[in-house]
Amino acid sequence: MGAGHSHSHHGSAGNRARLALTLGLAAVYMLAEAVGGWLTGSLALLADAGHMLSDVAALGLSLFAMWMARRPATSRRTYGYHRLEILAALANGGALVAISIFVLAEAFQRFRRPHEVDAPVMMAIAVGGLLVNLAGLWILHGGRADSLNMRGAWLHVLTDALGSVQAIAAGVLIWAFGWNWVDPAASVLISLLVIYSAWSLLKEATAVLMESAPPHMDVDAMRDAMMCVPGVLEVHDLHVWTITSGLESLSAHVVVEDSRFDCDLLAEIRAALHDRFGIHHMTVQIETETFKEPRTQVCR
Repeated sequence: MGAGHSHSHHGSAGNRARLALTLGLAAVYMLAEAVGGWLTGSLALLADAGHMLSDVAALGLSLFAMWMARRPATSRRTYGYHRLEILAALANGGALVAISIFVLAEAFQRFRRPHEVDAPVMMAIAVGGLLVNLAGLWILHGGRADSLNMRGAWLHVLTDALGSVQAIAAGVLIWAFGWNWVDPAASVLISLLVIYSAWSLLKEATAVLMESAPPHMDVDAMRDAMMCVPGVLEVHDLHVWTITSGLESLSAHVVVEDSRFDCDLLAEIRAALHDRFGIHHMTVQIETETFKEPRTQVCR
């Protein structure tokens, strides 16, 4: 058997600092929006505050998962704690959907009995929330491509920023025309937007936990690349999965000609997969043509 291992590490100090700073900003303004929504009677503001509460929880969970993912592997947890980042992303997506459903239920009650809203105060608070969210987006932008966990945190802040924009627009319409029904209407739009944005996050996190092949990798093309190595007769039990964002693994059984049962063959297979598909973490089991059972070969 041969194995190639090269772990990429997420949860860099830069990304942890980004999350911590955004967490502090969101926590402070969440309190301001909650108080403002209660004082003005605005459901849109309360919906935005509820979403910001989910931001605080999501950012805290992402930060915790990132810290835990740095812990080394053990004899019990041979892959370490990398999957905690995927679990955090799944929890963030679920929280977004749950809060949105609660706000939708309250909005329908408000349509039946519209509440008076203090539009100028509502707009002032929503503008402040938008500024905080824009700052959070700018802070997290540099790390959102690094992992599904970071993208989930960035997505939370993005949808909250769009919610603040809708709360501002609702405040303008209430102030100008006295349309109090716009407040629950805005909260419905915010909720639907959040559910839509959370869907892709839930789908991707579930795919990782189900150990589906990464969407950007063509497993059939990988099989063909291995078959093109001279001396390879058959490839079976080929599996490709994601441990955490950016850390893909591959395992396969390869049947080879007796004369090619050597370490050079493993090097050629590794090069073919690494150079074309970017796979670093792979385990290849060699089986000979005449004896399709694994034979021990030590490669150094």
